[in-house]
Amino acid sequence: QVQVTESGGGLVQAGGSLRLSCTASGSIFSSRVIGWYRQRPGMQREMVAEEGTGGSTVYAASVKGRSTMSRDNPKNTAYLQLNSLKPEDTGVYVCKARSLRTRVEYWGQGTQVTVSS
Repeated sequence: QVQVTESGGGLVQAGGSLRLSCTASGSIFSSRVIGWYRQRPGMQREMVAEEGTGGSTVYAASVKGRSTMSRDNPKNTAYLQLNSLKPEDTGVYVCKARSLRTRVEYWGQGTQVTVSS
């Protein structure tokens, strides 16, 4: 059974950086497609970054140029680097792992990112 866990959130001043981590246990990490989403106050859930085909990554326009996804398969961990953070980036960031075999999606509980001005 796959368990998805995020970490790395916290309070940071505007212009600062955070690196979020996503760990998917109970699976072969290389067989999972990772995506990051966020829920901002008063807004619907939105995509932040998603792994695509051929090693490509799709970023939301709001974070493009400020965010970078990466992964470390031996550690079963994916990362989302957030730079030049803005107060409007505040929200709960959630990791999703999709199985290449079953196409089932597994969601974490999220990690809170708060950016102060």
